[in-house]
Amino acid sequence: MCNRSGGLIQRVLEAEGISSVGVSIERKFTEEIKPPRSIYLKWPYGHPLGEPGNVKQQRAVMNKAFELLETATQPGVIDDIPFRWRREKYD
Repeated sequence: MCNRSGGLIQRVLEAEGISSVGVSIERKFTEEIKPPRSIYLKWPYGHPLGEPGNVKQQRAVMNKAFELLETATQPGVIDDIPFRWRREKYD
């Protein structure tokens, strides 16, 4: 979830005891909505998980999101992921 309503949905899920993490490409909106936890990537609109068909890149993004579920120590954390669009090598 990376838009305004996504952060609100995250809050509802968390209230029910379901942990969540958002993937954001618009930091301003994420800061305004204050979801429980999110990763932020400075990537083009429409590509929150990465380039179409780039499974390694998409998996790397998802792994960062899952890591945040385990490491976030306070609500509202936004983890800036330093991946560069189309300039990273993924394992």
